[in-house]
Amino acid sequence: MQVSSLNEVKIYSLSAGRSLPEWLSDRKKRALQKKDVDIRRRIELIQDFEMPTVSTKIKVSRDGQYIMAVGTYKPRIRCFDTYQLSQKFERCLDSEVVTFEILSDDYSKIVFLQCDRFVEFHSQHGHYYRTRIPKFGRDFSYHYPSCDLYFVGASSEVYRLNLEQGRFLNSLQTDASESNVCDINPVHFLFAMGTVEGKVECWDPRTRNRVGLLDCALSSVTADTEIDGLPSISALKFDGALNMAVGTSTGQVLLYDLRSSNPLIVKDHHYGLPIKSIQFQRQLDLIISADSRIIKMWNKDTGKIFTSMEPEYDINDVCLYPNSGMLMTANEAPKMNIYYIPVLGPAPKWCSFLDNLTEELEENPESTVYDDYKFVTRKDLENLGLAHLIGSSLLRAYMHGFFMDIRLYHKAKMMANPFAYEEYRREKIRQKIEETRAQRVQLKKLPKVNKELALKLIEEEGEEQQLTRKRKQKNLPSLLKDDRFKVMFENPDFQVDEQSEEFRLLNPLVSKISEKRKRKLKILEELEAQEQEEEEEPEGKASDAESSESSDDEKGWVEEVRKQRKLLRQEEKVKRQERFKEDQQTLLKPQFFEIKEGEEFRSFKDSAKKQKLMKKTLGDRLKLEEKLGTLNVSDTTVGSKQATFKLKK
Repeated sequence: MQVSSLNEVKIYSLSAGRSLPEWLSDRKKRALQKKDVDIRRRIELIQDFEMPTVSTKIKVSRDGQYIMAVGTYKPRIRCFDTYQLSQKFERCLDSEVVTFEILSDDYSKIVFLQCDRFVEFHSQHGHYYRTRIPKFGRDFSYHYPSCDLYFVGASSEVYRLNLEQGRFLNSLQTDASESNVCDINPVHFLFAMGTVEGKVECWDPRTRNRVGLLDCALSSVTADTEIDGLPSISALKFDGALNMAVGTSTGQVLLYDLRSSNPLIVKDHHYGLPIKSIQFQRQLDLIISADSRIIKMWNKDTGKIFTSMEPEYDINDVCLYPNSGMLMTANEAPKMNIYYIPVLGPAPKWCSFLDNLTEELEENPESTVYDDYKFVTRKDLENLGLAHLIGSSLLRAYMHGFFMDIRLYHKAKMMANPFAYEEYRREKIRQKIEETRAQRVQLKKLPKVNKELALKLIEEEGEEQQLTRKRKQKNLPSLLKDDRFKVMFENPDFQVDEQSEEFRLLNPLVSKISEKRKRKLKILEELEAQEQEEEEEPEGKASDAESSESSDDEKGWVEEVRKQRKLLRQEEKVKRQERFKEDQQTLLKPQFFEIKEGEEFRSFKDSAKKQKLMKKTLGDRLKLEEKLGTLNVSDTTVGSKQATFKLKK
């Protein structure tokens, strides 16, 4: 049971918790209740109090014994017996129910207004009669003194069906184009209907004349409200002989005294959603108004909020059990919610145990172990210097550690590390800076050497990763992260010279290979998408398409190489012409050489003798030079030097 409190008003949700599936057997349900603590502790006030998908309307019979709800899917009505706390019967219908009314004190007489203009009557045994109205209906009310049903809907007329005579009577002609809701005062039986134009028309059923007209759309606009469009009437409810509450499609509730055309109070829900339901709680002078999101309870004299509830799912209808503090809702979920608010009144007599249960919860509130406590391990206690507290009442042993008061923990931490706040602050600032950096555009860091090659490798790596993801293969290591090739992107000696002859002749081949690789990847992706199994061709034999593509690639590559060679020849020719021009412009002058001291000039005739000497073997030349004594120094006119050596025997 979930408990919430707003403005010191406790609200007990009796339908909170998981519901068991219908298809489970009783044995499995009992087994689940034994195993699951949440299922065992939940309160199932009425067994199977839910719809297959959505519940749209919910009402209580006048004797208080039966609760009836309609919903989908399939369209059906379910009747629950409160004395047995279980479902009494279920009936499926041909179409969805817009609204329904219980005419008798129990479930023996029910009228359904369906979405296909049919009006269906059910008796105690089931379906009794079915008729049709001329226009689509949106709401109806039953006039007990004359046994007339008043239907309003997508028409300017109000259709009257007399159940005593079993025939339609003359319709009431109104000034409205369409009507949304209607209600009959339980004291003097004044009939009121809310129109699309935001007006309420009041009719006297005895004379069938209109006796009053209220412009609620104009009155709902106040200085504090913001309204988009014309407010139409979406809810209408009488309270006693003189009070009437009107709900608009823009989320305002207006309380009127029938003796005045001005509202006593205007209450705004501030959600801008149509008001779905209005109920009166007379013991505390409260009005319970609900839209699809929230249920508000407020004082009808001052407009002050008493409490409010926001269910998990959108609300379709609200029903207040008579003379009690129980509230039921039909919503956009299979489970119908049941709330018990002890301040509004006692629990109904068929579930009087709720009073004892809530009193016990208030007298003995469960103090959970985790409230205002910090879990610490033995190592944390040693770091804080609180290991001596083990075994005292300040520590509560739990699993592999202890629970201690959060205030004591903060004091001990401040004493152990007084600069913890500064460290925490610096860490938070660093995290904020990192978050802002992460939002910036992340640039790929390229190496200083061979940037274009690194960019090409990054692009190829991305393509291979996409392909390996599709094929669910392992990613290959990247060359940029490999230590063996790290020097290639760090040492400038490894810089690729794109202007060299070798690179320019090789570049067309590299570009063609990359294009071919991309084309192959695209073909493989198309083949995988089509998922067509093709026969494998023998090794060494290519298909016609591949051979034609390869021949086209070879032709294109040859043309590129020819172009590069032609460009290289032209550049070489231009360089030769430039060198020739430079040679013509330069003047040749004779060069003079100075002989060093201690050296003699020899004539140019010695060159012939040297040529003859060079034809001899190395051993013969060495012997000759030893005899002549010129082994150590040998000079020529050109300036060349000779190194001498001796052979060891």
